[in-house]
Amino acid sequence: MQVNKSERILLTGSTGYIGGRLAPRLLAAGWKVRCLVRSAEKLRARSWAQHENVEIIENDLSDIDSLAECMEGCTQAFYLVHSMLVSGDEYQSTDTQLAYNFAQAAEIADLSRIIYLGGLGETGNELSRHLKSRRDVEHALAMGTCPVTVFRAAMIIGSGSASFEILRYLVERLPIMVTPRWVRTLCQPIAVTDVLRYLEDALTNPATINETIDIGGPDVVDYYQLMQMMAKALRLRKRIIMPVPVLTPRLSSLWIHLVTPVSPRIARPLAEGLRNPVVCRDSKAIELLPGELQSVETAIQTALQHDMNADIETAFSDAGTIPGDPEWAGGKVMMDQRSIEVDTNADATFKAVSRIGGHHGYYGANWLWHLRAAMDLLLGGPGLRLGRRDPDHLAYGDAVDFWRVTKLTPGRFVQLRAEMKLPGEAVLEFEVKTDPEHADRSQLVQTARFKPRGLLGLAYWYSVAPLHHIVFGKMIRGIKCAAEQYSAALSAGRLDRVLKQETQAP
Repeated sequence: MQVNKSERILLTGSTGYIGGRLAPRLLAAGWKVRCLVRSAEKLRARSWAQHENVEIIENDLSDIDSLAECMEGCTQAFYLVHSMLVSGDEYQSTDTQLAYNFAQAAEIADLSRIIYLGGLGETGNELSRHLKSRRDVEHALAMGTCPVTVFRAAMIIGSGSASFEILRYLVERLPIMVTPRWVRTLCQPIAVTDVLRYLEDALTNPATINETIDIGGPDVVDYYQLMQMMAKALRLRKRIIMPVPVLTPRLSSLWIHLVTPVSPRIARPLAEGLRNPVVCRDSKAIELLPGELQSVETAIQTALQHDMNADIETAFSDAGTIPGDPEWAGGKVMMDQRSIEVDTNADATFKAVSRIGGHHGYYGANWLWHLRAAMDLLLGGPGLRLGRRDPDHLAYGDAVDFWRVTKLTPGRFVQLRAEMKLPGEAVLEFEVKTDPEHADRSQLVQTARFKPRGLLGLAYWYSVAPLHHIVFGKMIRGIKCAAEQYSAALSAGRLDRVLKQETQAP
């Protein structure tokens, strides 16, 4: 197979954890990349999406003929699609059907190869549903005539990955842990940078065609050892870990959800998979794609450093579909709208808006937000623990605690849709208007909308309405104050110090 980097590569999953990191790496290496996405708007929020060698096409992989048209002009394709966020057990059948569609379309478009990233694990009948789904995808991709290269990875260690966040939060928050028996299961973690290197190198290595390649780092450890390594990296005391036989995958996933930012829908398939040993069966990866691999300790330290520096390229919470705007028409919509004049320009005001949530908080009455988050956790919601990928900037699709950015006009407007457990649909909007007569003044309009679902929804709105004066009142005044402080500090050359003090504030 003759390969040159002027060819166009088809990339699915470019808004996900791995795809979002692979794309800029391919671009830096000189490849042309066609990104196949469900939401073009979400992808355009990425800094690399404006690169001259990037092409963005919307397609949900449901129609084989339209999918084949999207593939025209491409030579190889990365299949990085996972549907774990589909409700119930549907992700297994959904994953398989989409993979089958992709394989048939690749055959029509005459692609030279599909490259797929799946999961490591022993074969046989004891596989978890999560790992079995990955195997089913492999089989579906192989049902066409297009050659397939399969990479199987164990835990991927990198800032923002679901597995890494579970590990970090468990160790950070629990000095004493009662764990399931899987804590002694062997695994072979791999650094995310090594995964990306394998995927990229395969493009120019014909020896990897039609191969199934297990990839892992140089260390084989159990989860007990992994937790102690994390504790050491976090400079914490050695954790007391007590395995017990009574914790089922369901109980484990609920326990993971209560302590980490991962929802039960994601935690359960991951928890089920932990009972399967995930160790490379051979040295094929090293033989076909030689290169230095990071140790577990180095990978953990690197990921923590990126997290500390707020330098996270992608996060598990960014992946998945973004629900459309609530259909407000045809139902009673409750609204709390406030506006305030701000003695600074619109850019400074929007900068203050863009720092809402995460470590910075909600500009006042944070104890009420934490109380609401605790209630959300008990109901199975995310609480405040998804946090933010970037503390200063918002992008379409970003998670902001238990909100999601669903509309964004940089410098002017942002809409946050609630992902907390609610008996209805809620959005929080901020619009910044420029004063036509005074360039150094602006107006901030803050709107909270709630469409109740049934009597419970109405009861919820009226029960929390008395708190809105405190919460939303403090919020809009706090944003005004922060914007004016930013502007004054910028004029005096003290902005970096102000931002650093706010970031470190409790």
